[in-house]
Parts: sequence; structure tokens; C-alpha cells
Amino acid sequence: MYYPNKLWVDHASKIAEKIQQINLKELSDGQLRQKTAEFKEKVAKGISLDAILPEAFAVAAEASTRVLGLTPYKVQLIGGIALHHGKIAEQKTGEGKSLTAVAPCYLNALTGKGVHVVTVNDYLAKRDAENIGRVYEFLGLSVGCVLSGSNVSEKKTAYGCDITYVTNSELGFDYLRDNMALNESYIVLRGLEYAIIDEVDSILIDEARTPLIISGNPNDVSALYMACNIMAQRMQKGKADKEFNKMDAFIGEEVEETGDFIVHEKDKLITLTKDGIKKIEEFFMIDCYADSKNIRIQHTMEQALKANYIMERDKDYIVKDGQVLIVDTFTGRVMEGRQFSDGLHQAIQAKENVMIDEEAQTIATTTYQNFFRKYKKISGMTGTAYSEKREFKRTYNLDTVVIPTNKPVIRKDRPDVVYLTKKAKYNGVLKEIEETHKTGQPILVGTASVESSEEVSAILRKAGIAHRVLNAKQDKDEADIVAQAGKFGMVTIATNMAGRGTDILLDEKAKAAGGLKVIGTERHESRRIDDQLRGRSGRQGDPGESVFYLSMEDDMVRLFAPDRAKSILKAGGFDENEPISEKILTSAIRKAQRKVEDNHFGTRKNVLEYDIINDSQRERIYQERRKLLAGESAEEEFKYCMKMAVNQIAGMLWSKENPEDTEEAFQSLFGCKVALNSGMSKKDAEQKMFRMALSQHQRYTIDEETKRKHERMVILKSIDACWTEQLQALDFLRTDIYYYGYAQKDPKSVYAIEAYKLYDKMKDIMYSSAVYMFFHTIPTAEISKQVVSA
Repeated sequence: MYYPNKLWVDHASKIAEKIQQINLKELSDGQLRQKTAEFKEKVAKGISLDAILPEAFAVAAEASTRVLGLTPYKVQLIGGIALHHGKIAEQKTGEGKSLTAVAPCYLNALTGKGVHVVTVNDYLAKRDAENIGRVYEFLGLSVGCVLSGSNVSEKKTAYGCDITYVTNSELGFDYLRDNMALNESYIVLRGLEYAIIDEVDSILIDEARTPLIISGNPNDVSALYMACNIMAQRMQKGKADKEFNKMDAFIGEEVEETGDFIVHEKDKLITLTKDGIKKIEEFFMIDCYADSKNIRIQHTMEQALKANYIMERDKDYIVKDGQVLIVDTFTGRVMEGRQFSDGLHQAIQAKENVMIDEEAQTIATTTYQNFFRKYKKISGMTGTAYSEKREFKRTYNLDTVVIPTNKPVIRKDRPDVVYLTKKAKYNGVLKEIEETHKTGQPILVGTASVESSEEVSAILRKAGIAHRVLNAKQDKDEADIVAQAGKFGMVTIATNMAGRGTDILLDEKAKAAGGLKVIGTERHESRRIDDQLRGRSGRQGDPGESVFYLSMEDDMVRLFAPDRAKSILKAGGFDENEPISEKILTSAIRKAQRKVEDNHFGTRKNVLEYDIINDSQRERIYQERRKLLAGESAEEEFKYCMKMAVNQIAGMLWSKENPEDTEEAFQSLFGCKVALNSGMSKKDAEQKMFRMALSQHQRYTIDEETKRKHERMVILKSIDACWTEQLQALDFLRTDIYYYGYAQKDPKSVYAIEAYKLYDKMKDIMYSSAVYMFFHTIPTAEISKQVVSA
């Protein structure tokens, strides 16, 4: 049942008071541990988790006190109740989210079906499994941890535990890999029951714009990427007299342009001019760039231009140890195991002159939205969720609850300081750091990219101010840098990652000096990221301060509030070295942030709507695979494949009244002859062919066990091969579908219809492929003869 925030918190607060009134201090460690067995027995008898919640939460709280020396505050118990009820608990930074999750994890693990605690990186998963995991082990539960380097055996063991800590990406990839397994022993997940997602906004909102993809069947296209990169770097950036519009391009309306290409920064798109197209045609010695036979050049050239003129090193990605690594623009962290899709990664590799990976075909993919909706229950924690409550509800059916802070927040949040130029802004930042540093007050300088963090670092080095830098290049030192950031006299520069997931603890001298001062050097596209940076200061009633420095040259102002910026500049009379008292600009930036957030929401909504169509097909395919791997009769499934293959042959050829073609097709597929005549009905022809197919199947000279394994294997391989081709076909369909909008047709409706047509065709090919592989491959090395001639 949904309650408005205050009513729900009041309701949960009364339950929390009951929990705190349960006194278990007199119990020995053994007696406290015995409670777990008692709870499990009750759950097995059908008693609901809600019925035992107060006592179970009290047991978890007492265990936390004994093992960790930490007793949950009342607000942490309220947060835990929210998590158990499948809600998102918004708790401010420093409110102890790790401890909040202990009681709901313990309670839900009593079912024996497993609880997944999902984190954003391996460090947090390992840290909490080792530290918080001691509480569960003390109470007799098993704890596992899945890391990016874990092997199949280690993962099976970890996922088999009562509580498993795992990163969101590894969990998603394990789901996909499980549904590609050719043997049940390679399946590591045992079910998707309940997940508590840490930093839930980062995982379910920010990362949900990019699907999870597993690729295979690589093709070496490095030469083409290198050639396109050379061409891209020779081309000249131009300008257009009006904003880019897809409709203009479609109807052929002229737009006055200069140069070889136009960059549309807001949309992150590039369009070629006539001059640019002519240069490409001359470079590749082709007659018509737009010709369909040149689609590979078109696509690769587009990605080469995007790599060179839109994607920025040390902002969108870093180059480390000869590898291009994606940087999550929201968290500032390297996205392990992920690549830019659709050839963009290879284009960036060519740009950076590192080894170019072979371009691979997608063989499995899903979105975070569809994956996490497969859980029976999910919940989440973060310091910033309420602004996205609408999307959480619409996409995941998750209500968001704002949990009160344990102590009042006394941090002072100052108004933005705005300068005309970036140079003046950084001078202002330096001046504030110098003045604050003299007092010993610790400082956290927040930047939006690796490049910006290194720029600020260079300014401080020149000024002789000792500091530490935390960005995607120093991510291995994250824990140490964050641990030191709250010390007296410390200056830390950090990207958005800012040690998210780890508290910045102040020493006593730092508290006396005013607590942590947060200085933001620009606004992010998302208000949540700005709020997260502010939230690094003022934890648990600590003193603190925050301020953002902006300039008229910042991307957020330049791209999303240009009209307001122009009007300010036009007014004139400003000293470049003095801040502008312009509150309206701050308001314009806030509006711009909301606009960008709405655009991102639209992107995620669009991705989800198309993937829902794909997911219905994906689930059918995965269900077929699971049935086969679980040992269901492959013989009956294979006979069905034969029947459908026979029907296809008859459907395609019998209407032509040419028995010879039908006989030839049958022999090609089944490896034996069948005699048909033109006087037979289609039904009679189908029945005769199917009887012959069954006879051929029965004469297959291998033992029954090997036969069943062979049937299972050819069906699985056929499913996988056809599904890979289907994914590629769906990608092509998705790319071209927006043109239907110009014909007054709903692209998504057309996509759904065409996607199912493709699925039906794929199924036909899958049946024939399985039959062909069965009768034309050798199942084991020992078998010398597979088919007896008819």
C-alpha cells in the first residue's frame, strides 16, 4: 500500500520503536544465533516475513552491535523497513546505508532463496562482504562475493550463499552468460529473488541508458577504421545557418553550410556537408557515398568523425596501459568490461593509435531496466533519489521514501559564484582555496571530468598547494584518498566519483576549523550529481560548507542556457575578474538541468519500450534453452523441429507442383531420398516426408544416450546462431524505424509488427538448422558413421 512520505515514515517509525524495545542483550552468542534456525522454521511453516520482522530486525541489530560495535539508529531501522517492503530509501550521505541494509538482508535471507546486494564496483562489494558479512556469518548465514575476476566455480559458490555481494555489471553479464551456456554446470545464478541495490540511482537511472552487450564472431576491420580516422582528421569543421533537423534532411530542405561537416553538440550528432561527402568519395574512390553498397564506409566514417570531434579524452574515456576505457560521466568511474557500441570503440582506438579490437557481432544483450524487473522484489538505497521518483515508479514500480537524518544537517550551502570566463572562474576558485587552506579547513574540489581535475591540479601545483587527485586514473587509490580527505589541512580534487560509497570522516581539528568545504567547479547535467557532491559534507550533524563556481563559458551555460548568457553579456559593464551577481543565470541553469534530465528520461524510456518488444522474444528463447539444459526430452523437441522443417519444405515448394524440387530440398536437409508424385495432396506429401524423416532418425547408428545429447546440442547451437542473427536484424530494424514517423506511422508499432515477423522467420530457420546439423555432423570422435543410407 502507498502512503505519502510523512505518513509512511510515521508508520515505519512506530515499527522501529517496537524493534528498539526488544531487549536481547541477555542472550548468549549461541542463543542469539539459534534465533536464525527458529525464524527459518517459522518461514518454512508459512509464517510471513512481515510477521517476524520486529524480532528479526532486533536480532540483526544486536548482532551488529556485538560484531561491528555499531548499533543501528532508529532512522536506519526505518530505512531497513523501506528496503524490506521493496522501496527506495533516500538517505543522505553519511547516514550509514551499509548498516541500514543489514536487517532487511538478514530477514529476506531466511527464505533460503538468496539475497543479492548489488554495488557499483568491486571494491565496495569486497569491502562490505568482508566487513558487514561478519554479522551474517555470526548469525549462521553464508556470505558470498562475486568479483569481475571470479571463475565459474567461485561464482556458483557465491551465488549459492544466503547473501551475495556483486556489482551490477557482473550480475547482468552473468545472467546473459547463463543463457548462453551449453551445459547446465556452467550456469551460476540460481534465481532472481530479492536484490538491494546500493547507489540505486546510478545503476537504475544513469547506467540504464546503455544496454549490456556480449559480443562474439569478431571481424578484423582495423584497416577500414584507420583509413576513416585519417580521413576524419583531414576534414574541416564547419557551421550551419540553422539547427540540425531530421525532417529537413528527410524532405531535402537546403541548409546553408560551410566546411566538411557540422557538429551538433547538444544532440552529439555530426552531419556531412556536400563538400565533405565529395572528399570522402575521392578518398575512397567511390562514385556515390549514399549507395547502399557503401554502407560499411558510411557507418565507419560516421563513427570516426564522432570519435574525433565529439568524444573527448579524459572526459568520455581515458587511455590506460594501451587500452581505451569508458568513463561513466555520472559516477566518474571506469566502466569495467564495457565498450562503446556500434564500432565507436574501435573508432576511438584508431584515433588514439592503440590496438584496434576486432569488431564483434552482438550475441546477447539486455537492458538494466528489463533485467532488474525480473526480480521478484527489488529495493534500493541512495542519497539522491527523490528527484527521479517518477521514473522509479513508472519503470520499476518502486516508491521512493525520504528517510529523516539522524541529526539535523547544519552544512552551509552558499549561492553560486558566476564569472564571465573559465580563466576568471579558476582564479576565483584558487583564491578561495588559498584563503580556506590557511585555516586548515579540509577542502574537496569537485570537477566534472578527468581533464578538469587535472587542470585544477596544475593550477594548485603552480600555487604550491599540496593536494591529492581522485579520478578514473587513480581509482585504485580511492579508499585511501577518501580516508584522508577529511583531515585537517587536506585538499582533495575529485571527479563525480568523489569516493561515493565511502564516508569522508573528519578529525577533531577539521571539525573545529569548520568541517569539509566542498567547492564545485561547474554544474553537472544532472541535479542529483550536484547534490551528491554537496552531500559529501555535513554528515551526521558535522559542520560544513558548499559552493559552486561557474562561468559563462561552461558547457551547461554555453549549450543549454545560451539566451540568458547572451543577454547578460550584451548588458556589459562587467569586470572579468569579478563575479557576476546574477541569480537569474543560476535559475536558467536549473531549468536547463531539468530539460536535460527530461531528455535523458526520454532516451531511457525509448530504449525500454523497444527492449520490451525484444525481451518478449528473448524470454521465449531463454525459456527454450532452460528447458533443454534442465534435461527435458530433447527427443520430442527434435521431432518437432523435423515436423516444422518438413512443413516449411512443403509450404515453399509443393505449390509449384514440382515434386523433384521438393525431393531435392528434403534430401539436402535430411540426407535421404523420398519419392513424391504430383498427384499427391500437400498434406499427403507432408505426412510421407515426416514418416521418412522419423525413419531416418531411428536409423541413426549411435547409442541412445549419445543421440539424446546430440539432439540437445544441435538444438542449442541452432537457437544461439539464429538468435545472434535475430539481434543483428533487430539492430538494423531499430536504426531505420524512425523514418516511419514521417509517413504518419507510429515507429514503435511498426517495430513490434516487423520484429515479430523477423522472429517467425528466425524460428523457421532455427528448425531447419537444427535438423541439418543433426544429420550432417558427427556427434563424437569415436563414431565413424552417423547415418545409414535410406
